[in-house]
Amino acid sequence: MTGVHPLPPRAPGRLGGVALVLGGALSVQFGSALAALLFPRTGVAGAVTLRLTIGALVMLVVCRPRVRGYGRRDWAAVVAFGLALAGMNSIFYQAIERIPLGPAVTLEVLGPLALSVFGARRAAAWFWAALALGGVALLGQGGFDWLDPVGAALAPTAGAMWAAYIVCSARIGARFPGADGLALSLTVAALLTLPFGLADGGGRLADPVVLGLGTGLALLASVLPYSLELAALRRLPTATFAVMMSLGPAIAAVAGWLVLDQALHPVEVLAIGLVVAASAGAVRAAAPSTAPPPVPGPPDAEGVAAVSAAAAAPPARP
Repeated sequence: MTGVHPLPPRAPGRLGGVALVLGGALSVQFGSALAALLFPRTGVAGAVTLRLTIGALVMLVVCRPRVRGYGRRDWAAVVAFGLALAGMNSIFYQAIERIPLGPAVTLEVLGPLALSVFGARRAAAWFWAALALGGVALLGQGGFDWLDPVGAALAPTAGAMWAAYIVCSARIGARFPGADGLALSLTVAALLTLPFGLADGGGRLADPVVLGLGTGLALLASVLPYSLELAALRRLPTATFAVMMSLGPAIAAVAGWLVLDQALHPVEVLAIGLVVAASAGAVRAAAPSTAPPPVPGPPDAEGVAAVSAAAAAPPARP
C-alpha cells in the first residue's frame, strides 16, 4: 500500500484545538525549565537523548504502531519528522544552556511566526501575525544586546526547525492513524541523538535520579505536548497553529520565573498581553465563513480532502 492513507475528516471544534495547543505549550515550556535543571547532571546532549529516548519508548509501548502497509512516501515523512524533532530539540537545548529561557523562546518563535505569515490566506491573519511579532520584539527589548551571541544565533535556528516540525507534524497526522506516526518519528529522533547523548552523559544517564528527571522531562516536553499538538493540527489550519505558537515566549517567561528564578519585568508582561491578543485574533480570523452544507460524496471523500489540504501545507516548525 502506498501514498496517503484515507483518514476521517478534519476534527471539528476550533476551541478544542486551541485548548490542545495551550496544554501542549504549557507542558513543553515547563519541561524546558526542567531540562535546564538537568543539564549540569547529563550535559545538553545527554538531556536531549533522555528526553527523546524515554519519550519514544513510552510512545511505542502505548501506541504499538504497525510498521507494515506503508509506502516510501510515508516512511520519508517519518524520517523528515524525526530529523525535525532531533534538530529542534538539540539546537534549542544548546541555546537555553547559554541564554535565559524567555528570550530563547522569544527568538525561537520567529520560525512559526514566519510560517504563519507565509501560510496566511486572509489580510486579517497578516495583521495578527504582525501584532504577535511586535509582542515578541517587545519581549526581547533591552535584553538581546547582552545575550551570549552563540545562544542568540542558535535560538532562531531552532525556530526554523520548529517551523519544519509544524509542517511535518501535519503531514504525519494525515498519513498515519492516531499517534502512530509520532511514535515512529520519535524513535528516529532518539536513534539520531543517542550517540551524542552517550558521549556527553556517559554512565551518568543510568543514575536513578537522572532517569527519574529524564522521565519527567520526556513526559512533559515530548510525549504530552507532541500528542496534543498532533491532535490540534487535525482541528486547526497550519497557519493558525503557527501563530498560536507565539504564546511560547509568554509561557516560557513564566516558567523561567517560577522554576529557574529568572526575572519577569513589566515590559515583558505587556509583551505577553500583545502575544496572547494576537493568538486569539489569529484563531478568530481563521474561522471559516458560513458556507452551504457539503454535498455528500463517497465514504472516504472527506478524509481524502482533509489529507490533501494537510499535504498542501506551505513548506518550511517542532
